[in-house]
Amino acid sequence: MIRTLVAATVAALTLSACATTPSFPQQPRSPFDGWAAAVVAADWRTSRGDPIVAFDNSRRDLTAAFKAEGFEARHFVDFTLRPDAADASTGAQVLAGIGETARRATVGCFLYFTSHGNTRGITWGTEGQLSPARMGQLVDEWCGERPTVVVVSACFSGVFIPELQGPNRMIMTAARRDRSSFGCSQDAVHPYFDGCVLESLPNATDFIHLSELARTCVARRETAEGLRPASEPQVFIGGDIRPLLTTTYAFRG
Repeated sequence: MIRTLVAATVAALTLSACATTPSFPQQPRSPFDGWAAAVVAADWRTSRGDPIVAFDNSRRDLTAAFKAEGFEARHFVDFTLRPDAADASTGAQVLAGIGETARRATVGCFLYFTSHGNTRGITWGTEGQLSPARMGQLVDEWCGERPTVVVVSACFSGVFIPELQGPNRMIMTAARRDRSSFGCSQDAVHPYFDGCVLESLPNATDFIHLSELARTCVARRETAEGLRPASEPQVFIGGDIRPLLTTTYAFRG
């Protein structure tokens, strides 16, 4: 009888302890859960062909910064087309990798390309160029009608906007279609536009705000250094994605 009472008491205490064990709150979901994300450093040279680290620095630092804003590591890929890098990829491998990530993560797309450029497109490693028309086809295949943000950081990168724009798209470019951008020298840590995105991101509330802060940063830096003509970064924001970027897909802050 005593053993029975003891066992019953222990069982009751155990149930009571379980009932009063505090539950820890779950981590809030990021607005960018389920987004496919990619950062590509598509060149590694100055305009004269000398090796530089600015583009790969951008790849590393932009990847870390946007993951900190809530983009999931499991759906975030980054690539370098620098052939002597330990983790180098070919152009075809980059496109396949982004495509595979976009097939897994189907909520939205964030794509960032940093490279040299001209009025025909951006430098694409040793394989030539990636044209606006081809990038437009690829983004259509990868992202379809889902919310999509594409950043092209290169000289003359405004040429990409007509091929990439759409109601579900936001496009940011480092320069007008007829202007150079700056910061691709051997002593540069990042191209100026990439550096301004990194500088502005901690204070930005969303991608639209980020574009405004980055453009102001670029203009301030170019003015201070007497660089002419100004690069005038460009922004396109589709009507469908605009309200989503300030509400559903705002940064966590």
